[in-house]
Amino acid sequence: MSEKEYMIECMTRDIILLLMEKRNMDLEHALNTFYTSDTYSKLHDEKTGLYFQSPHYVYSFLENELTTGKFS
Repeated sequence: MSEKEYMIECMTRDIILLLMEKRNMDLEHALNTFYTSDTYSKLHDEKTGLYFQSPHYVYSFLENELTTGKFS
């Protein structure tokens, strides 16, 4: 596993936990929500550099996406 892949996996874990904590989602719903989001796609895009950021910073993009329906 590359360093980038490891960072993305750790970020994914942390964001799933944040969804469960802040939105009271069960594990299955949190996994589905994140893996199907634009935020997850952007996390894998090296050009965004999101995988270098903190989980809370990336989660703020997901929160916005879930609220407004778009990544921004």
